[in-house]
Amino acid sequence: MTPPVSDTPTRIQVGGTAGSAPYEVLVGRQLLGELPGLIGAPARPSPGTARGGAAARRGPVQRVAVLHPEALAETGEAIRQDLAEQGYEAIAIQLPNAEEAKTAEVAAYCWKALGQTGFTRTDVIVGVGGGATTDLAGFVAATWLRGVRWIAVPTTVLAMVDAAVGGKTGINTAEGKNLVGAFHPPAGVLCDLAALESLPVNDYVSGLAEIIKAGFIADPEILELIERDPAAARTPAGPHTAELIERSIRVKAEVVSSDLKESGPREILNYGHTLAHAIEKNERYNWRHGAAVSVGLVFAAELGRLAGRLDDATADRHRAVLESVGLPLTYRGDQWPKLLETMKVDKKSRGDLLRFIVLDGLAKPTVLEGPDPAVLLAAYAEISR
Repeated sequence: MTPPVSDTPTRIQVGGTAGSAPYEVLVGRQLLGELPGLIGAPARPSPGTARGGAAARRGPVQRVAVLHPEALAETGEAIRQDLAEQGYEAIAIQLPNAEEAKTAEVAAYCWKALGQTGFTRTDVIVGVGGGATTDLAGFVAATWLRGVRWIAVPTTVLAMVDAAVGGKTGINTAEGKNLVGAFHPPAGVLCDLAALESLPVNDYVSGLAEIIKAGFIADPEILELIERDPAAARTPAGPHTAELIERSIRVKAEVVSSDLKESGPREILNYGHTLAHAIEKNERYNWRHGAAVSVGLVFAAELGRLAGRLDDATADRHRAVLESVGLPLTYRGDQWPKLLETMKVDKKSRGDLLRFIVLDGLAKPTVLEGPDPAVLLAAYAEISR
């Protein structure tokens, strides 16, 4: 099988300004033909396989492991078969769907498969799927032989604009989400917009929460595009789909390029996520990430307002934009004690000091440290049902 020739993709560079190797995020359609160029030249190329360019300079690649969720078994096998026909020793490793993939047990299963196939430091992992799959694939790549190259092929909005970009990889534990992980940027990311056409509408809308977050912290044009036609924003057939995804990726690319390991500015990408991660854990990861982020964004806006940092109009705009695309705004009021305890072990906390990203105004994110417990409770009351 030969992949269709791709349209000319948009190329967004990430990294290269803070000691990390640069890589590209490609956004377009029919992009799987770009995959061999990112992987590198095969050790035993099939007849007619090109060996020139950057791929050849990296040295030959013998093995490629394609990690995919059960729901994308057909896609994963098609990619594996195509790579095999091009001269790679390609294997497919099937993962559980969604957050069930992000466990130590699944990671160990992948390590076993890599060991049994003789995976070396010159070989490459390809993660095909949603955010949970790319998080797990990147973590496996970061930990196998202390780090092998990997490529992300995200198939959901959430994975394209957030999980697959930036190099944060990880798994969940009983104590919380993404508490075990590593910073291990991919060698490249292929965002094929055609993959979004088969997404269930709720999964597609869930990813809009991360796009809306990018609008509030850095690029208000994103909000304006959605506000002009919320119904169109809810579907991959909308006129602004590519622009919304590209703008969101550019926001993240700019931030992570200057702060790979979240030592400073990168924290702003966690806007809305402190409460969101607590909700996800409380729901045993049965809530979609974007739904939890949506509630977290409203909470963060109310927290900013009550702390005297954010104006009423921008705080109210959070509710209006999120609600217009069908994202949730509230959570169970009786769960606050549990959520508060979970937030205390969030990655952004420092000792017993809770830290939240809030806004001083539109596109003006900042850190709020140690907010008064009464203010936190009052902010939560505004989203309670």
